Amino acid sequence: MDALTLFGLASVTAMLVTYALEERSLWFTLAFAFACLAGSAYGFLQGAWPFGLVEAVWAVVAGVKWRRRRALP
Repeated sequence: MDALTLFGLASVTAMLVTYALEERSLWFTLAFAFACLAGSAYGFLQGAWPFGLVEAVWAVVAGVKWRRRRALP
C-alpha cells in the first residue's frame, strides 16, 4: 500500500468517524469539514476529480453547518 492510498484511507475513515459523532459536539462537525477537505485532496491527487469536487462541496456544507451551530445560544 503506497502513501497516497494510506492518506485516502485515513481521510475516508476520519470522515466516517466524525460524521457518526457529529451530533455529540459541534467540534466533530468542524473535524468532518477538515476530513472532507482531506478526502477532496486525495481525490484530486489520485486523478478522480469528480470525487475531489464532491468532497470539496461537502467540506463547504459542513463548514457552513458548523458556523450556524456555533452561532446558536
